[in-house]
Amino acid sequence: MTRNQRPAPIDAIRLLGVRIDAFRLDGLLAAVREALADGRRLTVLYVNVHCMNVAADDRRYAAVLDAADIVYCDGTGVRLGARLAGMHLPERMTGADWIDDLCRMAAREDLRLFLVGGEPGVAGAAAIRLKSRHPGLLVVGAESGYDAGPQVFRAICTARPDILLVGMGTPAQELWIQDHRHELAIPVVWAVGALFDFVTDRIPRGPRLLTDNGLEWLCRFAAEPRKLWRRYLIGNPRFLWRIARQYWFSRPPRASRPRGSGQPRAGGTP
Repeated sequence: MTRNQRPAPIDAIRLLGVRIDAFRLDGLLAAVREALADGRRLTVLYVNVHCMNVAADDRRYAAVLDAADIVYCDGTGVRLGARLAGMHLPERMTGADWIDDLCRMAAREDLRLFLVGGEPGVAGAAAIRLKSRHPGLLVVGAESGYDAGPQVFRAICTARPDILLVGMGTPAQELWIQDHRHELAIPVVWAVGALFDFVTDRIPRGPRLLTDNGLEWLCRFAAEPRKLWRRYLIGNPRFLWRIARQYWFSRPPRASRPRGSGQPRAGGTP
């Protein structure tokens, strides 16, 4: 992953030291399509609040993010943090938001997908579900992410997919991609988190009223409280505190004019 391989320049921000590309969904898919057409390798990663907190503690993961070709906003919390810091991200895109658009594009253009990640059987079930929703979709392999060793690596290389979706959770998936990217002669490698669990309904997204209004994290917490309580109940306030500390409390105070130093009012005594 080298930044000189990035697609055509786009707007980006740097929030808490992390570069985030200001893509909308159509632009993100267009960047993937252009890389495939040009024969360029493209590594696509995402950040949400949990990722931002991990990057603060894990220098290697932070370096992987900085070297990626694309890093897009996956969570409403990051978009809110950018706004509080005086910056702009146009939208957040979780895997569940873009997977059907990606599959439609892949089916239309005969692109080959490979899914690796999740517990045993989950990636395979996700492949079946996606192929049923998108006739003509080519999924050339599906493997668990809990044992992504040499055998899985060989299966990926043998299948020669155009797009490899890697769902192992942060930071395991990003570090796995970093360790293997130079050996993977695959045009697009894309980290996807818990996407396969969402596709197979193992993790429910929750009602649209919540997911469309920045409360998808609450749905995830309700579905897996024992696993995610620290991420959300501690991680979310920590992220907001870091935003406030860096972008609010560190601002120099505005210079104040001495009393009586202003211009005289109209009709006043000079």
